[in-house]
Amino acid sequence: MKKLIELRDAKAEELNGLVSEMDEMDAGEEFDGKMERSNALMEEIKELDEKIKADADMRATLKEVEESRKSLEIKDEDISETRMEVKEPDMYRKGGENSFFADMYQAKFNSDYDAQKRLSDHQEFSKRDVGTGAFTGLVVPQYLVEDYAPLARAGANFYNAVPKRELPAFGNKVEISRITTGSAAAEQASENSAVQETNMDDTLLTVNVDTIAGQQDVSKQALDRGGQPGFNLEDIIFQDLAAAYYTKLDNLLLNGSGSSGQPLGLTTVSGVNSVTYTDASPTVAELFPKLADAIQQVNSNRFAPATAIIMHPRRWGFITSGVDSSNRPLVLPAGNAPQNAYGVGDAAKYGVVGQILGIPVITDANVATNFGTGTNEDEIYIVRAEDHILFEQDVFTAKFEETNAGSLTTKLVVYGYVAFASGRYPAGISVIGGTGLVTPTF
Repeated sequence: MKKLIELRDAKAEELNGLVSEMDEMDAGEEFDGKMERSNALMEEIKELDEKIKADADMRATLKEVEESRKSLEIKDEDISETRMEVKEPDMYRKGGENSFFADMYQAKFNSDYDAQKRLSDHQEFSKRDVGTGAFTGLVVPQYLVEDYAPLARAGANFYNAVPKRELPAFGNKVEISRITTGSAAAEQASENSAVQETNMDDTLLTVNVDTIAGQQDVSKQALDRGGQPGFNLEDIIFQDLAAAYYTKLDNLLLNGSGSSGQPLGLTTVSGVNSVTYTDASPTVAELFPKLADAIQQVNSNRFAPATAIIMHPRRWGFITSGVDSSNRPLVLPAGNAPQNAYGVGDAAKYGVVGQILGIPVITDANVATNFGTGTNEDEIYIVRAEDHILFEQDVFTAKFEETNAGSLTTKLVVYGYVAFASGRYPAGISVIGGTGLVTPTF
């Protein structure tokens, strides 16, 4: 056990050194290599901790058994004599020579063969079956905390698609210049005549720095006594808070109002390309031209290609359910090398699911489904993702033990600052909406 502890301590010292080195490094191959080694060390340390704990538990059990034998003045010869005299089938009767619970102890901790045999014979000949319900203090429930099921969340698929920049260290606003009047060029009417002159002009795009945060008050007892070796309750709570943070951020990047602490989401950017799909009986085939129209509007007005199609998973399900007049699917897996397909992709995926008209399709359950007069429509967004920059800092985690110290309550907080420049190029967004995008039927 001493060697295990020494090995664990050596790995912990190496890990601490790597962390200190990475604090002073920029992103790159060397940083990635040290990060990979750090993750490996963490796994090795966890495995050693488990072995050390198992060794300690074994030693404690052996010590308890020895102390119990001494307190009961049990000698090996006494046990041998008892073994030889057991002959009756129903050996665990009142006034009998053997104790059921003593044999359970000997079989469990001393691997006593005769005790095991008596227990086996008792199970065959006993006058009464004994189930686990009779031993609630001995048959201990096992909580497999490492296999706990985190809360299912919509995730941050659109967030993953937009470019990231480091948020400036100071200030609550980010100012971005947008050239609204550009230079001009024209033919020269004749030699020595005036050449076209048009002065550039810009307009400032002001982007607010918004705060997204979540907190949870946890009793000191739960943090100190919760979890299991190698599985910390505090880590579980922080992981859940972080998942909530990124899911909310993704939702705001799509649906934020641009006021009251919310960034300006795609749905509220003014001046975007608009495509209306009105249909009392929507079909996948009839939706196809609308997608093509939305794509060409980005090409025609932004003068650059769209790079992503964002839709709700239910809309992708609707599209993958479409069939032609011969009942052949319109969207096929790319591995099938389809010919003349509407699109390629997999119905069972979430996130980047396939392509339509050569553009990647991203499903995101944060796309709202309550548009329209019937509050049952979703929208499809065709975007040039590179146009919409998210400025952000690293997400912060904080633990406050003093705030509610009088009640032994610890406050766990996750928060971050973001600024979303969604309005840099409104023409880089096309929105498809209308009655053709009501809740799909299959």
